[in-house]
Amino acid sequence: MALLLLISVFVIATAGLVYELIAGTLASYLLGDSVTQFSTVIGVYLSSMGVGSWLSRYVKRDLLRFFIHVELLLALVGGSSAAVLFCLFDQVASFRILLYSLVSVTGILVGVEIPVLMRILKDEYAFQDLVAKVFTFDYLGALLASLLFPLILVPRLGLVRSGFFFGLCNVLVAWAALEILGKGQAWRNTQRILVLLVLAVCGAGLALGERLTNWSESQSFPDPVIAAVSSPYQRLVLTRNQQDTRLFLNGNLQFSSADEYRYHEALVHPGLASLPQAERVLILGGGDGLALREVLRYETVKDVVLVDLDRAVTDLATRHPILRDLNQDSLRSPKLTLVHEDAFQWLRSAPQSFDFIIIDFPDPSSFTIGKLYSTRFYELVKQALKPEGQMVVQSTSPYYAKQSFWTIVNTLNAVGFQTAPYHVYVPSFGEWGFVLAGRQAYKVPKDVPRGLKFLSPDLLPALFHFPPDMQATASAINRLDNQVLVRTFEEEWARYVH
Repeated sequence: MALLLLISVFVIATAGLVYELIAGTLASYLLGDSVTQFSTVIGVYLSSMGVGSWLSRYVKRDLLRFFIHVELLLALVGGSSAAVLFCLFDQVASFRILLYSLVSVTGILVGVEIPVLMRILKDEYAFQDLVAKVFTFDYLGALLASLLFPLILVPRLGLVRSGFFFGLCNVLVAWAALEILGKGQAWRNTQRILVLLVLAVCGAGLALGERLTNWSESQSFPDPVIAAVSSPYQRLVLTRNQQDTRLFLNGNLQFSSADEYRYHEALVHPGLASLPQAERVLILGGGDGLALREVLRYETVKDVVLVDLDRAVTDLATRHPILRDLNQDSLRSPKLTLVHEDAFQWLRSAPQSFDFIIIDFPDPSSFTIGKLYSTRFYELVKQALKPEGQMVVQSTSPYYAKQSFWTIVNTLNAVGFQTAPYHVYVPSFGEWGFVLAGRQAYKVPKDVPRGLKFLSPDLLPALFHFPPDMQATASAINRLDNQVLVRTFEEEWARYVH
């Protein structure tokens, strides 16, 4: 009996940490800036656990029934938290209040359950052994949760179904406590009914979790969702209407098929067309294969290495027929070497140097991404670039985020690059900026590949002209230990998002 209850400690510790990880992951998916979101969620959760532990002192009697009720409440609140947050993200006035309220309630319940369970077990072990055993199983459960969450739960079940799965685990703990310790209690049958009801709710949630997620996303996006994938890093959603197909990462638009050619032609051709002998190209990011499509227009290019952290992006772009048609099956090219690794780490041991490097990362909306816009990162890129080569960086909007754009330029200059910033109008995004950089000064090419929809030799020089309202205004440099770019980016885009 005592062993079964200690196993219950292991289970509830695993479930408690999973609820915390779900809240932190959802907050980073929906609100951005994973460092801030995880930090605040963890802080609120741990402080709430402290409150719960303190409140447990006021539980004087009916410890077993109280413990069963706590487990059932955790199953309902923690288990349904992901579904509730997904479904109400666009429906409530202040999403953060809802988020931290759920985190607080979950933390209080988790904080209550361990002290109460220890009091239930006090007759089974000496106090010293009891504390040692309970906390050993508690910490082992936390370790299991930290391994299961990124490796199995998110890729296989997704956030909503993972929540309900561990809700079922809490229900099973309540059932075990009821059947093992509740023998002879007058209230036993009533508690069995409660257990069965919560079991039914969590079971239905587990079975219908994917439909709940799809329904909530259909409410969040104006067009029908035709594909959705959760990865350990982000949530991918593909939508389609009669005019275009759109890819969203964590709710942020990545491209629209109606005008993505403007962005990708501008990203690739001003730089690559200036290197008529380029043979080796490196693409960092760009897992959708659209930049690669443009690179493969050059017959001189013999090898392309594409480094993208998230396999879910490249898998979707390789398998989905609409994306395959859009990227012209570029990700199946025999010239391509596909690498799923963190670009920062991969560059430290990059095996070869490249004539042209394309950096097509998401905007620096978090410190995790901001490191890929730092002096340290650009120093690594510089080592992988041939002396006569060029690199290009997608650099957010020089109109909406002017200081952010010029901070990227300054950061590249600080590493010793000669830079050539330019911009183009993309209807889905507005004015968008790029920066070419190399050890040698950039020269505008006289020609571009045939068959482009947007760029032409006559248009190229105009891209490098900035009107007065997009002129340089910032002198900051983004360093790894002081990411001013992330803070600047958030401040500038906040004026337009809210």
